Formats: sequence, structure tokens, C-alpha cells
Amino acid sequence: MYYIDENGSETDIFFASEDWWIGDLISFSQRSPSKLYIQALEDSEVLVINRENKERLFEKVPAFERLFRLMVQKAFESMMNRLLSTFSETAELRYLDFVKKYPSIPARVPQHLIASYLGITPEFLSKIRAKLVRK
Repeated sequence: MYYIDENGSETDIFFASEDWWIGDLISFSQRSPSKLYIQALEDSEVLVINRENKERLFEKVPAFERLFRLMVQKAFESMMNRLLSTFSETAELRYLDFVKKYPSIPARVPQHLIASYLGITPEFLSKIRAKLVRK
């Protein structure tokens, strides 16, 4: 998931690997146009549901409402941890946390996307990776 600012620059804000879900909950809940973009980098299975059908599903199968709540809670925790690390950790620590959280992604996506996610340039990410290899 990424955002494009008024200058046309992309900022990657979230990766969803296997068995994860991704969506713009603000747009979905408020029924407003999304400011975010989602791009599949690999073959993916996409499930789509509108707000009315989601509410009907919750009424007919209450366990889905609990599942959705737990999924949103997990996503919120993940985003808060990411926000806090952006403010309090070095780029190297953020990269190490990224690799721990998404162990398969560095080998699967272009380095510039990871750098964007971390809020650094691809060149600086290369320096961090080279430094870690030397350790």
C-alpha cells in the first residue's frame, strides 16, 4: 500500500505478505475516495466486499464480526508500532525490524520499495545492508 503526494512522490506505507489482508479502512468506513493505492507485486487472491454486505455477514455470522475486529486491532497495533519506530529508531534498527517482521520480502521486492517504506533513500539502504553484511 502506498501514498502519492502532491509532487507525485510515492511513499510505501504497508506490505501484506501471505495470509495478510490489506485495505483502506478509512475510505471503506467513511465511504470516501481513498488516498491510498494498493498494488500486488506477485500473483494474489483478491476478495472484495462492500460495506452493506459486510454488515449483513456480521449479522448472519457473528464470528466474522469478532474476526474482523481482531484483524483491525492487529493492523492498528502494527501501524502504531511502525509509527513509533519511525520516530524513535535509527534507520538501521528500522531495517532490522522490517526484516524480522517480513523475512521473505527483501528477496522478493525491489530495494527502492523497502527504502521508501523505511523513509530513506535506496542508496542509504544499500549502505545499511553492506554494513550489516560486514558485521
